Amino acid sequence: MMGGKSPTQTEIERKYKLLVERLTPNSEVARNMLKAFAVGGLICVIGQIIHALAEYRIGLDEQWSASFTSIAMIFLGAFLTGIGKYDSIGKHAGAGSIVPITGFANSIVSAAMEFKREGFVMGVGARMFVVAGPVLVYGVGSSVLAGLAWLLFNS
Repeated sequence: MMGGKSPTQTEIERKYKLLVERLTPNSEVARNMLKAFAVGGLICVIGQIIHALAEYRIGLDEQWSASFTSIAMIFLGAFLTGIGKYDSIGKHAGAGSIVPITGFANSIVSAAMEFKREGFVMGVGARMFVVAGPVLVYGVGSSVLAGLAWLLFNS
């Protein structure tokens, strides 16, 4: 450099660290965790209410009321995604909205909505499981392996 001393590597690293600290937004971890817990818990409470109504009001047995609850929660997640409300829940709740079964429905419906302009076969059909596909593949694969292990060791 002309007429001056060049900065050392440690000085550059220090200045960079200060710049990163200044520009990085503060993370409110405790508040975000509380919101995720509250919303995820609320979704689960809604599921439990649906389960109780199916079992005690409709008169379904335990297995059928569990199936009814899963179907109802998937429908609610898909419906809220379709009308654009699940995204606002996700912005507010973070991971609290993706953990329950409604988050699975959201991932499938949002991908289908995103690619619907490409047609039903190459758009919706081909891209609907982009996000949820790996979950399904590994879920089904691991359940098959667990079933085979159970069959081998319990025969």
